[in-house]
Amino acid sequence: MNQRKILVVYPEKRATRIAIYRNAEPMFLKTIKHTAEELAPFETIPDQRAFRREAVLNELKKNEFDVYKVEIVMARSGLVKPLKSGIYRVNDRMVEDLIKGIMGMHETNLGGLIAYDISRMIGVDAYMADPVVVDELSDLARITGHPIFERKSIFHALSHKFFARKYAKSVNRVYEDLNLIVCHVGLGGISVGAHQKGLVVDVNQAFDGGGPFSITRSGTLPAGQLVKLCFSGKYTEKEVQEMLNSKGGYSAYLGTDNIPQINAMIASGDPKALFISEACAYQVSKEIASLYAVLEGEVDAIVLSGNIFNSELFLENVRKRVGKLAPIALYPSVNDLEAHAVNALSVLKGEVQVKEYE
Repeated sequence: MNQRKILVVYPEKRATRIAIYRNAEPMFLKTIKHTAEELAPFETIPDQRAFRREAVLNELKKNEFDVYKVEIVMARSGLVKPLKSGIYRVNDRMVEDLIKGIMGMHETNLGGLIAYDISRMIGVDAYMADPVVVDELSDLARITGHPIFERKSIFHALSHKFFARKYAKSVNRVYEDLNLIVCHVGLGGISVGAHQKGLVVDVNQAFDGGGPFSITRSGTLPAGQLVKLCFSGKYTEKEVQEMLNSKGGYSAYLGTDNIPQINAMIASGDPKALFISEACAYQVSKEIASLYAVLEGEVDAIVLSGNIFNSELFLENVRKRVGKLAPIALYPSVNDLEAHAVNALSVLKGEVQVKEYE
């Protein structure tokens, strides 16, 4: 097989992760850290575009990798408009929407922008696979309880689809023939989706408030109390958003969002840390069980993915609550970079039809 070179660009809040793959095998992995002082001059996230792009190119050059040998650039998906699952070419229209933040502004919006710039420079195409705004919700799942509100689909679509297909392959089945409940615990939020014959027909909106709490996100909060807090005059809109997205969850309860520190607290038997961990597993289990009803009890497997499931304690606290509903398939990792490489290789081999963003 030809040795196809793939570049993956994955921006995070204080870092940009990059990877070079030879086919689906990693050749080079690097996390480029950005200090608060380095990012301070930029008023908006898109303003960081050139700074982060040059950081990527400089890192590749420093490690003596010729970027012109790359055949395809894959971008961590940003908040574009709602799309069906698939692989999309990063085009001018997508770049415009990433800059505008048409569905919201997040560091991952930089993924498409940086990948587009580099791809144009070296004369290849850039793509994003299964962006976080993949929307396959059923009509019933969109109903909230009031007509001026509608549930949106924003979740870890890339990881959901990657692990769901991985499970299907492991049992010699086709993903589109299965009913699965997929739970992905990321570094930020937690998303739990009902996959019905290849479509995610229901999923919590993990980006800004729905579902279980996580390391830094508060998850679903009591609506009445949240309304009163918003109108109390004690908090600005920005502070409330931070409470929901970046200063909630374990961070708010335990005073830290440092995962090794949290793990050490749990390992040492800290009673509060143990209790909060079990509360998180409790909420994850409730979310999974609710989707058993969505799929009318026809569930082939419950797929659990994310590093947190390396914890026997956390896994057991979920398993004891939902293990009787369906077989559990365990993938205790986050393989976003590999997922991008696998999708890129399918494009290079002509195995998928690339979609155009309109």
